Amino acid sequence: MYNLVFIFSICMFFLACDEKSDVSKNYGETQNKNLGQSNVKDDVSDKDIVKIATSSPDHTTLVKALVAAELVDALSNAGPFTVFAPSNSAFDKLPAGTLDDLLKPENKNKLRDILQHHVCVAVYTTDMLRDGLVLSMVDGNSVKVSVKDKTIYIGKARILSSVRASNGIVHIIDEVVLASDK
Repeated sequence: MYNLVFIFSICMFFLACDEKSDVSKNYGETQNKNLGQSNVKDDVSDKDIVKIATSSPDHTTLVKALVAAELVDALSNAGPFTVFAPSNSAFDKLPAGTLDDLLKPENKNKLRDILQHHVCVAVYTTDMLRDGLVLSMVDGNSVKVSVKDKTIYIGKARILSSVRASNGIVHIIDEVVLASDK
């Protein structure tokens, strides 16, 4: 009996893993790149960071960049993560042509570095983000937190709002944070 249950479970696992993720369907990622955590279908649990971003009309550029940098599965994992998520208007503030250039396949590593400079492996709620705190980012660089008139800044970017995720927290920011902006 236990063998039958085990075999059934394995078959169900492989059938579930065969479906393409919503993120990949929307952005044309090929089937063979879709074997990670973003493929897990779960309409019951709280949204993870990627699902929060994909459900936000203000973060379509960020989602497009995450797909191009192949970071969707990494940010769908258990975490814990703190993501400082630039809005579409934040990306619009970059010099003309910068985003288009970064989205080219040959610039994937540069784009990945920039996006990883927006992620900490830990959960930092706004009440934990104190003036002068220095955060270590996934790209290996750090960014300084400043607080001015009760407004929290990460580098030059202002935190506009925050959303809890099943694998961390997302802070919506109004600028793209660059490692050179320390």
